[in-house]
Amino acid sequence: MRPKGGRWNPRADFEQTLLAHEPSLTPEQLEQAIARGDDYLAALSATPDYHDYHRFVLRHLGVDATSRLLADLRREVPPAVYLEVFPDVEQTLQELSRRGVRMAVVSDAWPELPELHAGLGIRRYFEAYAISAVLGCTKPDPRMYHHASSALGLAPEQCLFVDDSPELVAAAMGLGYAGRVLCRDSITADVPFVGSLTEILDLF
Repeated sequence: MRPKGGRWNPRADFEQTLLAHEPSLTPEQLEQAIARGDDYLAALSATPDYHDYHRFVLRHLGVDATSRLLADLRREVPPAVYLEVFPDVEQTLQELSRRGVRMAVVSDAWPELPELHAGLGIRRYFEAYAISAVLGCTKPDPRMYHHASSALGLAPEQCLFVDDSPELVAAAMGLGYAGRVLCRDSITADVPFVGSLTEILDLF
């Protein structure tokens, strides 16, 4: 999945929400403030406090960061409001499922990832999740890979690991998994790769 509009912060509905409070803001003002917000995030070494981040952006817009506005900017919305899957994802998952291929997710992510996938309509394809925030480790820790394959009741050599990081795929292959790097934008030749998720279908 990816963030709509190509950015994780602020959320894709930021402008719409803000303009409902301050309709006089111009696209140029919003663009400049968001760019300053990017600098703010880049200077952090940990996950930001999003209220602090929003206060920073609003200050550069000259907008009062009221409690109501801050709450609106972080209100719960369906994942599809700010996230989308790549065009090749659902078709490929559906076909893999039809062929009886069992699937799990191995991700450096927060615990709510399954709920996000549910909101995007793809949760039903995955039997298990290995999530870093739950397991207390991140890829390429072998526990991440083994948690997923064990949950499926499969040995590493029965599994194919797909990731957009060559290093993480190489680590999986070192543990006995088959691997493919998903290179949507550029070709990586150091380890086996595919240019589209649909190419995975040729392996089953």
